[in-house]
Amino acid sequence: MVSVDNDINIDVPRILIAATQSGAGKTTIVSGLLAALRARGLKVCGYKVGPDYIDPGYHRLAGGEPVYNLDTWLTDEQTLLNLFARTSQGADVAVVEGVMGLYDGGAGGVSSSAQIARLLGLPVALVLDAKSMGESAAAVALGFRDYDRRTDLRGVILNRLGSDSHRELVSSALERIGIPVLGALHRDEMLAVRERQMGLLPAEENGDRETVSRMRAAVERGLDLEVLLEAARSAPRLSVPSLPAPARRAARLRVGVARDPAFSFYYPESLSALEERGAELVFFSPLRDSAVPEVDRLVFGGGFPEVFAGELAANLGMKASIRAAAASGVLILAECGGFMYLTKTLRTLEGSVFEMVGLIEAHSAMNARLQTVGYVEAEALKDTVLCPAGTVLQGHEFRFSTVEPEAPERFPWAFQITRKRTGATSLGGCAAPGLLASYLHLNLLGNPACADWFLGIASDASDV
Repeated sequence: MVSVDNDINIDVPRILIAATQSGAGKTTIVSGLLAALRARGLKVCGYKVGPDYIDPGYHRLAGGEPVYNLDTWLTDEQTLLNLFARTSQGADVAVVEGVMGLYDGGAGGVSSSAQIARLLGLPVALVLDAKSMGESAAAVALGFRDYDRRTDLRGVILNRLGSDSHRELVSSALERIGIPVLGALHRDEMLAVRERQMGLLPAEENGDRETVSRMRAAVERGLDLEVLLEAARSAPRLSVPSLPAPARRAARLRVGVARDPAFSFYYPESLSALEERGAELVFFSPLRDSAVPEVDRLVFGGGFPEVFAGELAANLGMKASIRAAAASGVLILAECGGFMYLTKTLRTLEGSVFEMVGLIEAHSAMNARLQTVGYVEAEALKDTVLCPAGTVLQGHEFRFSTVEPEAPERFPWAFQITRKRTGATSLGGCAAPGLLASYLHLNLLGNPACADWFLGIASDASDV
């Protein structure tokens, strides 16, 4: 590692758009705000608190720039500060979308919106869903303001108002307790984004590109952009120590990354961690391409293989080329949807069964009920392509599917999984020679040793 002593300054105007709870309309408002500010000629950068792949897709459409996740479970605080400092340089304003409710996060409040706001000195605008509420909305806002006065709550954005008189009723109550109204949006079904099991329909699949335009128009009508920008400009200047640059491979490796509507869940900073170590990323589509590219490593991210199961199954050339790559010694890393794709079959919610790649002696199936969600620790039970045995990784899981091994007693389990909220443990993932596949989502920026190991910098992972 190269030693770096210089500090990086965080002096970009910035603001956090948080909410009272999930579903209050944060993503709609943040996407509209990014688009509105961009239309003013400002260079905007977007961020999302917590482990989320879908919301940032709409932020990218709206702001036209990469969007980064801020999470103190997936990365330590120093790494998060450094990420924000680096990626916000040159921007006119940074807009951060919170996660769930303002004070919600992992066990003990880890990676809550409030924690991130304190860490980055973010003024907070609180989105309050006022549907079916009158003056009680003011009581809710008062509770959020007073719950933790360390949080710099500047005011509220009222959402889903029914009428002008509804707005006046709630605004008057807020005025009496000294909480400013920063904007107000009326109920509008045209602003709704289609959903399915795991949340919003990903931007990659949403053919309605007018959605962001409607969000922008609603924000321009309903929010006081000058007041929000004034709040953003009041954020304090911070000085952050630079982190050392990672070691680079002497010989360049080509890393094939599956990316299409079926596999779209990637943290941009995770992919950057590979590039910073000298890897050349080569993107390909298991849906559309006939074979994997000539590469040294393969990465299959999460996504929705169940939605495209028929097309994935029908692409016989791609499946055969993946098996051939594995047989030739190409190392493979797969997360969640990628894990499902590498099993023998995938059963959809409708009961249809499709043949997948077949590298893993197991079968995957979708379920109507959520199977697990939240932060986890994963202890490696053996050496894998990502880390040596005994390594404890911090990640997250979010899935409706299950993977059932054909012979559980002989299955090469990869991890002992511990769920942080409940303490429950279970076996998870598959660690076959040259392959690691699991439901574990990781951010390689927060796991630099894993990035090194995967690329063979820290050890010869080809022996795994």
